Amino acid sequence: MSNLWIGMWIAAFIIGGIVWGLIGWAVIVYRRRDGDRPAPRQTKYHLPLELLYTLVPFLIIGVLFFYTVRAQDALVSQDGEPDVTVNVIGQKWSWTFNYMEQDNPAIGTNAHDVGTLQEIPDLYLPVDQKVRFNLNSADVIHSFWVPSFYFKMDVIPGHPNSFDVTPNRIGTYDGKCAELCGTYHSLMLFKVHIVSEEDYNAHVKELAANGNAGEVLVPNSSVNTLPNTEAEEDQQ
Repeated sequence: MSNLWIGMWIAAFIIGGIVWGLIGWAVIVYRRRDGDRPAPRQTKYHLPLELLYTLVPFLIIGVLFFYTVRAQDALVSQDGEPDVTVNVIGQKWSWTFNYMEQDNPAIGTNAHDVGTLQEIPDLYLPVDQKVRFNLNSADVIHSFWVPSFYFKMDVIPGHPNSFDVTPNRIGTYDGKCAELCGTYHSLMLFKVHIVSEEDYNAHVKELAANGNAGEVLVPNSSVNTLPNTEAEEDQQ
């Protein structure tokens, strides 16, 4: 994704440089002077030039399209089994993360973390391991986005989406919803913690030990108003 983005900027600067150069050349060469300088010859039709204007943009679009499709296919390919599976549910207006670790001998149970408007959830991922995100929505269309991953995918009710990613740098990163999904869309935030495998296992086991064992299929935290909002409106 990074190479595609940088490559498109390079192409844009090259094309822009050519256009700016032609504009500058026309401004300098055909600028108005004190003496009588004839205007450039006016041509009503110029078939080679018109073909050039038509074919060059198609060529540019074709090259960009080729590299875009190639990058897209690489991003959404799911070759082999993942090391970790996280079932993500988007709900108004937060996230639920289900860690599917029942078959992991180091953990032995699934666990979940349900976010709320008052407390954003934390997503823990082990470094250098392939993670498969299975995305679904409990209500409206959301979009799962971790800007540092350079990638996002829509979370659509009744239409599960999935993608794989291998985080390779330990740290804490921001995550958010990238789809305008309703009143409190701006509160659909979460933190991504890329940690060692040992710390990841310890976190999932801690969730299970604290009463968050198992998978949540329909979060009950989906809300339409912030707490006390209706009461405050009644008082006014």
